[in-house]
Amino acid sequence: MESTRHTVAELVLDQWGDHRPGLWFEGWALSRHETAAGAAARAALLTDLLSPGAEPHLGMLLDNTPEYPLWLSAAALAGAAVAGINPTRRGPELVRDIQHTECQVLVTERAHLPLLDGLDLPGLRLLVTGTDAYEDLLAGYAGAAPDAAKATPAHRLLLYFTSGSTGAPKAAICTQGRLAAAGRSLVDHFRLRDDDVHYLCMPMFHGNAVIAGWAPALVSGAAIALRRRFSASGFLDDVRRYGATYFTYVGRAVSYVLATEERPDDRDNPLRLGFGTEAGVVDAAAFEKRFGVRLVEGYGSSEGGAAIQRTPGTPAGAIGRAAPGDDLAVVDPETGTECPPAVLTADGRLLNADEAIGELVNRGRGAFEGYWRNPAAQAERTRGGWYWTGDLFYRDADGYLYFAGRTDDRLRVDGENLATAMIENILARYEAAAAVAVYAVPDPVAGDQVMATIAGGFEPAGFAAFLLAQPDLGTKMAPRFVRIVERMPVTATNKIHRVGLRREGFRCADPVWWRPQGEPAYRRLTEEDLAQLMTEYRAHGREGLLGR
Repeated sequence: MESTRHTVAELVLDQWGDHRPGLWFEGWALSRHETAAGAAARAALLTDLLSPGAEPHLGMLLDNTPEYPLWLSAAALAGAAVAGINPTRRGPELVRDIQHTECQVLVTERAHLPLLDGLDLPGLRLLVTGTDAYEDLLAGYAGAAPDAAKATPAHRLLLYFTSGSTGAPKAAICTQGRLAAAGRSLVDHFRLRDDDVHYLCMPMFHGNAVIAGWAPALVSGAAIALRRRFSASGFLDDVRRYGATYFTYVGRAVSYVLATEERPDDRDNPLRLGFGTEAGVVDAAAFEKRFGVRLVEGYGSSEGGAAIQRTPGTPAGAIGRAAPGDDLAVVDPETGTECPPAVLTADGRLLNADEAIGELVNRGRGAFEGYWRNPAAQAERTRGGWYWTGDLFYRDADGYLYFAGRTDDRLRVDGENLATAMIENILARYEAAAAVAVYAVPDPVAGDQVMATIAGGFEPAGFAAFLLAQPDLGTKMAPRFVRIVERMPVTATNKIHRVGLRREGFRCADPVWWRPQGEPAYRRLTEEDLAQLMTEYRAHGREGLLGR
């Protein structure tokens, strides 16, 4: 494989004439040549469908079926851009995403048609895959051959929505040049090969599956295996069926796989490597112990503005150091001054969180290419000439960076700034907890209080004793409220649904335990307790902050 391909279209063209397996899905396969041919047919159709003078954008409201990579490849050949549409969006939100990205065409499937019922989407051309009408339409372009001449590295290819805790999602731009370079970087870093099989089980409307899974496969010449929707119970069977050697993950996916019943032959699998974010040190170690597969926790902001590479010698718990070309710093988000290095114990516990944790910024060039039609958000992201990631980190004396959460996940308790990820890492040691989420709820008087949701078991006296035994749990870090759930609520990309948890707070249907001010023990939150709390919130004019 040539390493000098500068566009995704050129990488698609490289598949032409290569009759090795290229794509597996639910028991059937396409060769790399057939994949390129399918992309060429769709590119020719797309060219005829797009109106001259309008933005060459198409939306994709699809599960991980072969149509997704075929249309991504087609858009690359046609010099068009794809907006990945999240199928968990509804009504006006769905209309907003499609119209904001100025999609002329929407590719979908029968299963998602009910989402579009009654929506006002004038001028939108709808293609429903798997129908006779769709197959008949494609048949007219069956003889098309791939041509990469229309594409340049500067052509937009992806408009992918970044999740946010407030406001509408922003559509980040990714050009063909950046996506090809990202794939090449991962191939080089992980030494991925053309005989690898990349298992894509994360949704392809999200950047993780496309940037970290599909693009490296194009660069290396590897095959991909698709899972329509992530399934923890089907993970190992899929890996064995397809001979998968590499996979990507995000959010709670690894935790869900670990929650499946153990088998004596779990380590009998072809996987070499998993790459993703938010598995955490504990789950990564458990995954390697059980399946014999190393997980590499990486960091790359969705928008491409900052990247951290893990290298040999990276301490446990650290993500790594700044990628080449990035000038990363951890700064106080209010003053812009650089935070002092972290003071760590021998076992890696942070002792000076209040002063060491700040926002990660890139003072170098970065690869951020902007947001589609959102100048205000773009200006905020790049204020002062730096790229502000919106993520909290701390840096040790050797320059290794440790993730501490989102800036949105920072709490202020009794005048002290706390990072939720730090508290989560501590609470994750509680043996009865299968998963933990920590977030802020408003204090009745000022600032925040710490609330935790625990999936799994909970015994109040034992939990209180556990907290007392943690040497790195600051006096203000102990949760005031603890919600107990059977399964952690997650988004479509398997990230913890923090917005929903914060919105419900302690006024939820699940059992909530709390420790009133000055009391040493946790007790069940009753209707009487809740009424007294609400009286206190109203007395200080802060009732309106609940549920936000």
